[in-house]
Amino acid sequence: MAPNPQINTKRMVAALTRMVRQPSVSATGQGIPECAALTRDILEENGIGARLLSAGDVAPLVYGEIDMGRPRTVLFYNHYDVQPAEPLDLWEHPPFGGVVSDGKVYGRGATDDKGELAARIEAVRTLADAGKLGCNVKFAVEGNEENGSVGMSRYLNKYKGLLGCDGIVWEFGYVNDADVPIVGLGMKGMLYATLGARGPGRDIHSGMAPIVQSPAWRLVSALASLAGPDGRIKIPDWYEGAQPLTPREREMLEAMPLDADSLKKDMGITEFVLGQDEAGARQDLAEVATCNIAGIWSGHTGEGTKTVLPSVATAKLDLRLVPGMDPQAQAGRLRRHLDKSGFADVSMQVEHGQRGIRASPSHPFVRAVIRAADAAFGSHLLNIMYPETGPIWQFSTILGAPCVLVGGSHVHSRMHSPNEFARIDLLEKTARAIIHVLGTFGTDSPQEADSV
Repeated sequence: MAPNPQINTKRMVAALTRMVRQPSVSATGQGIPECAALTRDILEENGIGARLLSAGDVAPLVYGEIDMGRPRTVLFYNHYDVQPAEPLDLWEHPPFGGVVSDGKVYGRGATDDKGELAARIEAVRTLADAGKLGCNVKFAVEGNEENGSVGMSRYLNKYKGLLGCDGIVWEFGYVNDADVPIVGLGMKGMLYATLGARGPGRDIHSGMAPIVQSPAWRLVSALASLAGPDGRIKIPDWYEGAQPLTPREREMLEAMPLDADSLKKDMGITEFVLGQDEAGARQDLAEVATCNIAGIWSGHTGEGTKTVLPSVATAKLDLRLVPGMDPQAQAGRLRRHLDKSGFADVSMQVEHGQRGIRASPSHPFVRAVIRAADAAFGSHLLNIMYPETGPIWQFSTILGAPCVLVGGSHVHSRMHSPNEFARIDLLEKTARAIIHVLGTFGTDSPQEADSV
């Protein structure tokens, strides 16, 4: 029988508002040391032994632990850093105000990822106070996730023994429009790169365009060689090494519902890029590698007119990778393609990379999380591959444990956008799901662990 102690919603929301009110923008470094210390303090206040770990010149990793002497250990991976709050004029509440209104907590990081962290801390505190923790608990809360988790491999290799576990609950999990949790078994990888083109030694009069190569056009031509208007990558051998879905995974993918109309409405579009139906969109989100232009700029970008031929053009690319693709190998393919296509002069700098991975749906920990989602939310959906990226491959391979995504991040909670919010009722359900995992996983028999 799963434990069912009562969570303290007021205490959980108070912890979340404290975290939201502390800026922690990894892109600029704003508030990172302060938020690391705050996260450590909140863990300690809730009975979880905590300290800051270091691994060179990267943000501190907050480590927390309750050792119950149990045979099994669950590790929670979260992050305390957030995306920049800009554009500030589009926020209805202060981005770092932690305003509570209409059953929601508003602010940057309210959902991604401080809300999920607050729910997990509350679940651990509630079970520990009731004397019903069924397994050991560890927390690994990083401060550089929004910046590519640079340095996470260093942490995992340096502290492998300390972070050892039997299952990992990843930083978040989506909840759909019907308030059904989408349990995720994996994430895509990523190669993030900056491309640049140079022209004249300085910005010059655009009247010189007939005789001077524009770096903006040069860069646009290089980008057009990478992918077509439909976004499909044209680089030769790009999918070499990609792991195909197993028959079981394909069956699970086909069973996964996707509300295309709701998704389009939320994104403000009328159709998908290739006119995909729901089945096609679902398949492409799981199986297609992408080449997205995250940003591009050159020359005059301010108000009014300026007839200038710029000296420099720059583009930021995020290329999502499917499991089996190595970011380093993909970077080599990208560079060779540019060179062979006549763009050897276009510079390329790799910013960071992550590999993708999928957990086995038959693993006992995966099944335990599924049962927990059903217990807390009433039902669940299973998604073999989230289209986002994180250091999930490093955690799974270095620690030798499966990662499962489950949580209370509503699909329309405006993560990475102005007016981000967390729904308090979903945080409550998330905490109850975690209570179920921690109360039962450590005591499951092999037969129970293998049943859904």
